[in-house]
Amino acid sequence: MPLIWIIAIVLALGAIGYVLGRQRAMASAGGDIRVLHSLPSYYGTNVSLFSIVPALLVLVIWLMVQPQIIQRQVVEMIPDTVATTSGELSLVMSDVRRVANGLDQAVDQGVLTANEAGTISTDETNIRETLGGIGVALGRDVSADVLQAAQRYRELSGNGNLAMAGVVIVLSLLGFGYAYARTQRDFRARNTVEKAIMSILILASTIAILTTVGIVLSMVLETMDFFELYDWREFFFGTEWIPSFEGGSDLGLLPLLWGTLYITIVALIVAVPVGLFSAIYLAEYAGPKLRSIAKPLIEVLAGIPTIVYGLFALITVGPMLRDYFAEPLGLGTSSSSVATAGIVMGIMLIPFVSSLSDDIINAVPQSLRDGSYGLGATQSETIKQVILPAALPGIVGAILLAASRAIGETMIVVMGAGAAARLSLNPFEAMTTVTVKIVGQLTGDTDFSSPEALVAFALGLTLFALTLCLNVLALYIVRKYREQYE
Repeated sequence: MPLIWIIAIVLALGAIGYVLGRQRAMASAGGDIRVLHSLPSYYGTNVSLFSIVPALLVLVIWLMVQPQIIQRQVVEMIPDTVATTSGELSLVMSDVRRVANGLDQAVDQGVLTANEAGTISTDETNIRETLGGIGVALGRDVSADVLQAAQRYRELSGNGNLAMAGVVIVLSLLGFGYAYARTQRDFRARNTVEKAIMSILILASTIAILTTVGIVLSMVLETMDFFELYDWREFFFGTEWIPSFEGGSDLGLLPLLWGTLYITIVALIVAVPVGLFSAIYLAEYAGPKLRSIAKPLIEVLAGIPTIVYGLFALITVGPMLRDYFAEPLGLGTSSSSVATAGIVMGIMLIPFVSSLSDDIINAVPQSLRDGSYGLGATQSETIKQVILPAALPGIVGAILLAASRAIGETMIVVMGAGAAARLSLNPFEAMTTVTVKIVGQLTGDTDFSSPEALVAFALGLTLFALTLCLNVLALYIVRKYREQYE
């Protein structure tokens, strides 16, 4: 049974439960709502929640656990001669899933019967012709062992999905029956519903926390595997980035980290003054008519795709900086440079700083302005000595958001700054960032267990630590200035 059908059935039971639960509560009160402990809607909501929430929780857990169990059983069928390393095993399992999905589609379209899909001849030529005939694209020759593993994968998936549908629907029915049976006029439906909603809210917040923990743990575990293969001292203090997938790689972090920070600094030099000054003007000087036109026009910059910014850097900004600055000053001849990527990225970040700062400045109480004017301060003095200190925490947050956005940007760097990992102070030389190399190391047919692939996780963990340090620094600055203001 398709997943969408299962969800639709559960939601339908929840809707029916709401109607019937409400009707049962009213019937138990003889139609007099005053006799009920809670409003009728609470009784219906109680039945609906018991019909939907437990069933969907089991569905989510099942969907996460089932693929792991099936893969463990199928991996045991693949002989060592087919996959000798973890990287080859990953490729084989990709073919197994692809073949299994192709067989399912062939059965659904009537090209093959269920029996034919499970009994394809193990002759290699027959396998290739049959799978090619039903439109299964393969990256390598499929052996008889891989075909049998795919057929077993398809069988286990089908049985698992059928069992999942049965368990989820039965659980929904049991929840429906249990809550419906408890529905009567003295039942404290409101208390039950409010506790259930509170639990759902706690679960939602917990999911966000667990997601962060899961991301960090995944990076930490893979980074530990990387440092077992590559010396951490050479990684953190190395000054050369020369990956070689044939061995003998130099994977020094410093050139990438310097490129990331250099481009980010240039971007902030462009974005922060322009964004902050525009926010001050729009909030304190501009009239309502001009503000209604100017602010949406500035925010349009945030909706432009980064690939468009990259093309702008490649075609317009890069050649202009090369022709008018780099070549006349003898600082370089390439249109790809730190300045190119930094300036274009700064333009992209202007609405992040401007819009957030504008909202924060407008949130400063009018009483502070009136008190400053009452003491004889001018408008500029009020902005410098009253409004900006009061809005400083929000402004620091806006700048931090812009910095995080700059650190994580990839496309503008690829097209505007190039891919050269080097240590240099010349802003007109090509450099690269950590994010660009993360993408580069994880693409292609690289063995996933090699240092050249695992280094991407070490780079990602480094970026995470860098962002965390920025947050701690911003928190320190905010607390320091807030104490002075208070």
